[in-house]
Amino acid sequence: MENELNALEGKLAHLIQISGELRAENHRLRQELAHALSNNRQCNDKMETAKARLEKLLLTLPEEQA
Repeated sequence: MENELNALEGKLAHLIQISGELRAENHRLRQELAHALSNNRQCNDKMETAKARLEKLLLTLPEEQA
């Protein structure tokens, strides 16, 4: 009986350790995701600005004569 309790205690300690590691990893992944989403928004904003500038520039070009 004592051996079984010791084994159970060891398994529980291991489970607690793994749970803490997973919690820390999830926190890190959430931070990475937030950073990636922020970078994505910035890139999209820059692309929209560039698109608008190109469209404005295209309007100033003379039309082709065939």
